[in-house]
Amino acid sequence: MPTVPRGQRVPAPSEPHEVRRMAESFGVDAQRYDAARPGYPDALVARIVARSPGPDVLDVGCGTGIAGRQFQAAGRTVLGVEPDARMADFARARGLTVEVAAFEAWEPAGRTFDTVVAAQSWHWVDPAAGTRKAARVLRPGGLLAIFGHVYEPPVEVAEPFAAAYRRVAPDSPLNGRPARNPLALYQAGYAKFADRMRETGQFREPEQWRFDWQQSYTRDQWLELLPTTGGLTQLRPEQLADVLGAAGSAIDALGGRFTMEFTTLATTAVRVGTA
Repeated sequence: MPTVPRGQRVPAPSEPHEVRRMAESFGVDAQRYDAARPGYPDALVARIVARSPGPDVLDVGCGTGIAGRQFQAAGRTVLGVEPDARMADFARARGLTVEVAAFEAWEPAGRTFDTVVAAQSWHWVDPAAGTRKAARVLRPGGLLAIFGHVYEPPVEVAEPFAAAYRRVAPDSPLNGRPARNPLALYQAGYAKFADRMRETGQFREPEQWRFDWQQSYTRDQWLELLPTTGGLTQLRPEQLADVLGAAGSAIDALGGRFTMEFTTLATTAVRVGTA
């Protein structure tokens, strides 16, 4: 599901794949995105590797290769598929093999994989078509793993951010929902991913995984990450400066840093059949 600061609206779980313009805006500053976005828990990567029957990984919506490099470091061979050529170029420069295409339109050319992962990206894929395609490119016994972060900064940071965003972008589709984005909302989205897996008839019963962790952010670190999030990538420079100023002042009032509570959710399922 989308990862957004508290107060920043996301489309309903069934809708984000239709908002391609936002999905394709993250590459505006690929270097900042790669440096600021958090990686994934080592325990998650290790569990996926342990459940996979072989080394070949397809990374759907690989972005700059944050997750892909973690799987490479775990001894996997990774092919990324990424619709944004700017993100793909950055990932290639960091050692990842990437093909530029939306996953639904990507041509596997007969290739199959032991694992298909989607790190913070599956909400941009048509859920029905994407799940069917993942089943098609997975070898029997292969693993589909969809995962992403849920996080909210403290209310003292979130509320000034939300107020500033509403002020500078009152017509944004990201406005209009309550400031709090409860974990249950995202868990419901991951349950829908599981439903799509069941509907194909090509997967064993899906599993839901959860990993809780923390990360401390300084003012500068958080202000570096914010412009890489949905909605802020599309603001004009003066609008962005206004929002970042409000968030920065709020963090200053907390002593210049805060601790973020993260939850990384995953829905996984094994492709039916035997090798």
